[in-house]
Amino acid sequence: MYQTATLKEKLKLFSYILIPILITQVSMYLMNIFDTIMSGRAGAQDLAGVAIGSSLWVPIFTGVNGILLAITPIIAHLTGAKENHEVSNKVQQGIYLSAALAMVVFIAGAFLINPILNTMDLEAQVRHTAKYYLIALSTGIIPLFIFNTLRCFIDALGQTRISMIIILISLPLNILFNYIFIFGKFGVPAYGGIGSGIATAITYWLVCFIALGIVYKVRPFRTFRIFSNWVRPSVKTWMEQLKIGVPIGAAMFFETSIFSAVTLLMSVYSTYTIAAHQAAINFASLLYMIPLSVGMALTIAIGFELGGKRFADARTYGYIGISSGIFIAVFAGVVLYVSNDLVASLYSANPQVIELTKQFIYYAIFFQLADAFGAPIQGALRGYKDVNMTFLIAFISYWIIGLPVGWILANYTALEPFGYWVGIIIGLSFGAIALLWRLLYIQKKYALEGKDCPKA
Repeated sequence: MYQTATLKEKLKLFSYILIPILITQVSMYLMNIFDTIMSGRAGAQDLAGVAIGSSLWVPIFTGVNGILLAITPIIAHLTGAKENHEVSNKVQQGIYLSAALAMVVFIAGAFLINPILNTMDLEAQVRHTAKYYLIALSTGIIPLFIFNTLRCFIDALGQTRISMIIILISLPLNILFNYIFIFGKFGVPAYGGIGSGIATAITYWLVCFIALGIVYKVRPFRTFRIFSNWVRPSVKTWMEQLKIGVPIGAAMFFETSIFSAVTLLMSVYSTYTIAAHQAAINFASLLYMIPLSVGMALTIAIGFELGGKRFADARTYGYIGISSGIFIAVFAGVVLYVSNDLVASLYSANPQVIELTKQFIYYAIFFQLADAFGAPIQGALRGYKDVNMTFLIAFISYWIIGLPVGWILANYTALEPFGYWVGIIIGLSFGAIALLWRLLYIQKKYALEGKDCPKA
C-alpha cells in the first residue's frame, strides 16, 4: 500500500489490489463449485448430501473467517501509521486464535453433527453423504483457519497477488483430488460426494503450507519476522481482534446462514428440489465473489488511509466502492439471466433438476442485485472498524425480515419453495439500504470531527 494524491492514482491502486483478490475469491469458490458439480455427476443423492453438508459448514466457516478478517484492518491501520514493529505480534496472536477457534469448531461438530442431521427429514443415503462429507472436511479446518490469518496479513500489505498465486496453484490440484476421490481413480475407492470433502481437506493443508513458506521466505513478508521471537498467547490481544472480528463474523454468519437455513427448511421438499436450489445458489454465490472482493479491497484501502489520518482519501475510496457495486449489480443480473440454461445443465443431467434450477436462477437475479450493492459497503465499514452496526443490520435484515417473510410465502402462498427466495430478496434489499445510510453517516462524522473511529 502507498499514499495516493489523485483520483486516477486511487483507481489504479484500487484495481491493483482488487483484481488479485477477485481472482482469489473466485478461485476459492470454484473449489466449492467443482465439489458440487462433480458430486452431482456422481448422483442426485450425492449432490443433495453435499448441499446439506455445505449448508451446515459454510455459515460456521464464514462466521469464524469473519473473526479472522479483523487482522486485515488491524494490520492496514498499523502500516498506514508506520507502526510496522507491532505487526509481528498481531499476526502471531492471530495464528494462535485461529487454531483455538478451529479446535472449538472441531469439538462442537463432533458432538452436534448427528443430532442436527437426525432432526432433518432426509433420505438415508443423503444423510450418510452429508455426515461423512463434513467429517472428511473437518480434518482440514485447522490449516484452513491458519491460512486465512496469513492471507489477511498478506492482503493487508497490499500484496494481494500472492494470495492469488497460492489459490491458482491449489485449484487444479483440488479438481484432481475430486476426480480421484469422488469417482475412484488410481486405485482409490469411489467415495461419491464424501470424496469432495476429502479432496477439499487435502487442499486446505496444501495452501497452508504454501502460505507459511511464502511468509517465512519471500519479501516483503519476511522483513516482518513473523516466525521469529514467538510470544505467548495473549488474551488481551485476542480480545482486541475479537472486538472487531466477532461483529464481522456474526454479520457474515447471519448473511450466509439464511441461505443454509433455507436449504435445511427445504428438506421437506423432494431431493430434486434440494439439488436444484443448491445448484442455483451455488452459481449465484460465485457471482457474489465479485462484490465481496470489492468490499475486501475497500477494507484494505480505507484502513490504510485512516491509519494515516487521511479521512478525505478514505471517503473517496468509499465512493469508488459504491460505484463499483452499482456496476456489478447490473453485470451479475445480466450474467444470471443469459446463462440460466447453461448453468442448470452444468450441475445435473436430470431434466427435473435442470428445470427447477432454471426457475430458482430467475429469482437469484433479484437478490443478487441487492447483494452486489451491499457487500462493498460492508467492506468499507470494516475499513472504518465500524462493525457493530453492520452486525445489527445483518441480523434484522436476514433473520427478522428475510427468513420470516420467506417462510410465510413458502407455506401460505402458491410460491412454495420459491417463497423463501422472495423473502431473501426483501431482506437483502432492506440491508443494502441500511448499510448505505450507515456509510454516509460515518463519512459525514469523519468529515466533521476528523477524530478517531466512532463507536457503533
